[in-house]
Formats: sequence, C-alpha cells, structure tokens
Amino acid sequence: MSEKVISDYNGYDYKKIFWEDADREYEDQADRMAIRKLLPKRMAKFADIGGGYGRLANEYLKRAHKVIIFDYSKTELEQAKEIYGDKIETRAGDIYELPFKDDELDGLMMVRVTHHLKYMDKAIAELYRVLKPGGVAVIEVANKRTLPKIARFMVGKSKVNPFDKKVANYKEISKDGFYNYHPKYVEEIFGKTGFKIEKVLSVSNFRSRGLKKLFKTNNLVKMEDKAQSVLAPIRFAPSIYYKLRKPEE
Repeated sequence: MSEKVISDYNGYDYKKIFWEDADREYEDQADRMAIRKLLPKRMAKFADIGGGYGRLANEYLKRAHKVIIFDYSKTELEQAKEIYGDKIETRAGDIYELPFKDDELDGLMMVRVTHHLKYMDKAIAELYRVLKPGGVAVIEVANKRTLPKIARFMVGKSKVNPFDKKVANYKEISKDGFYNYHPKYVEEIFGKTGFKIEKVLSVSNFRSRGLKKLFKTNNLVKMEDKAQSVLAPIRFAPSIYYKLRKPEE
C-alpha cells in the first residue's frame, strides 16, 4: 500500500457494515439528491473516483455511455462487479496516480473520499489531469466548519479551530488520520489547479442522531431538498458539494 493512501478497505464489507447495518438512509438520500442536481445528464465516459461497491451508481448509469468505478479496494470493486456486471468497468489503484490518460474523461465524481486525503492538492491535480477540457467534476468535501464543531470549539471541548484554514486531522477517529477541510482552503486549491466553480450545495444539513429521532427520514429528506441551495452560501454543512468545470482550451 502506498504510504500516501490513508484508508485500505480491502477485506472490509463497507456496504453492509457502514451503510446497511447503520442508520444512514438520510445521508444516502442527501448524497443522491445532490448528485442528481449537479451531474451532467449526458456524458460519454464517466468515472466514480473512490466509488467502492457502486453505492451511487444508479444516479449516473443512465447519464453516461461508459462508466468506470475506480477504487483502491479490490474488495469493493469485486462487489461492484457482482452488482452491476457489464454495466460498469472497474479500475484499481492509487488516487494520487490515477490509471487514466490525460483528458480521458468527460465527467467524474468523488464522494466521501476527501476525509481520507492527506494530500488534497495532489488528488485534485490528478482529477484535473484526467478530465477533458469542458468536462465536469462533482466533488464532495468533508467540512471542518460545521455548526457542531464551531460550538465544541467555542465552549472549549475541541482544540480544532473551525475558522482557520488549517487542515483538521482527527486522529481519535482513525489512527491513519481523518481529515476535514475549511471551504476556503479547498476552493483555493480548485482555483490554483485550474478548476472553475459552477455550483455549490450544502449537503447532509441535518446529520444528527437527535434530529433522526425527532423527525422521520422522509421529513428530513424534504427539508434537505430546500436547504441544499439555500444554505450553500454559508458552508456550514458536514458535506459541501462542488460542481467544477475544466476550462476549454
């Protein structure tokens, strides 16, 4: 395993343990809602970067002529093949050295990956490299500036300052590192890389055990639909989604 790779999901049943056995239906629906709003409706060649077992594949299979799921975990990719068969192609490798040619993809997305990235700038540069000029990238970023994190910092329960642009590394969550990013930090990386930000969404705005108990999932999802655009300017949600475009040459 590359020393730059943060999490190795080989041998881990991410589908069952993290999604099916846990109360994450709301988060799943929030992700899907954002993807439907941001992904182009027609793409020739598309890649789901860090797509694992293809949890979100039904959101892009009908939008792309050719679909590739990329992941470091061969276990996850084998599950994806079992589920989707010839509808997808799989490629394994290191996100910092993607197995794609320059300008190969018309579109790509990367969801629930950034919290594993120690070198965000290098990963974003690779995404830019493999995307065609005019192509669209939908990228989800784990946000360090959420309201709960601000509250914990203000009352002295956390030493992580959610207001500065320093990358937050929560080692108590994962021994290998668990990274959250300030929106301005990642937006600066997008700009330096060359990406143009076309749209931003605030996602999983109501990710809370208390709210899940108080409201049913269907009600949270309805609230989420409106909140994604309305709350986007303040960038306070756990997940910030970006629609990025690589400029035409």
